[in-house]
Amino acid sequence: MPEQAVRARANELWVWLLVAAATASVVALAVIQSNRVRPQALPPGRAPTVTLPLLNGGKAALPQGKVTVVDFWATWCAPCKVSMPRVQQLWTEYRPRGAELYSVDTDDPSPDREKEVRAFLAENGLQFPVVVDDGTASEAFSIAALPTMLLLDRSGQVVWTHVGALTPSRERDLRAALERALSP
Repeated sequence: MPEQAVRARANELWVWLLVAAATASVVALAVIQSNRVRPQALPPGRAPTVTLPLLNGGKAALPQGKVTVVDFWATWCAPCKVSMPRVQQLWTEYRPRGAELYSVDTDDPSPDREKEVRAFLAENGLQFPVVVDDGTASEAFSIAALPTMLLLDRSGQVVWTHVGALTPSRERDLRAALERALSP
């Protein structure tokens, strides 16, 4: 019996050592995460001035003086793909009322990038214009995750933001923000 008690005590000690090691690992990861350099948040005030190449040629500046949805996405991003039909529908509905869409593809530069983006748009039935980011817009808006969507009012102020897939509830929030921004 005493030998069993010693073994049980040793096993219990190992369990507590593992718990202590796991706790130390979690604390170490938290410290490392808190020391990471994070992109600065977009400063309050007007949105930055950005001009990027259009997918089909030419250049497009971020619209000034207009209510504008700015959507950062990439073809490889699954939540972006989930959001795209909603973005298309919003653009179709609100464009006649004066809202603009500045759709920013953030895929890595490659010789086939534009071909791949066009194929992605066609495959998903998307018809809105797309600008191709060289990192300028992502940096100017401090984009850290995809998809990221912002709504700018007529004065260029960011009045709504969302990171992640555009779910039905977040779409309702965006529609409410669009209604407020478009009201006279």
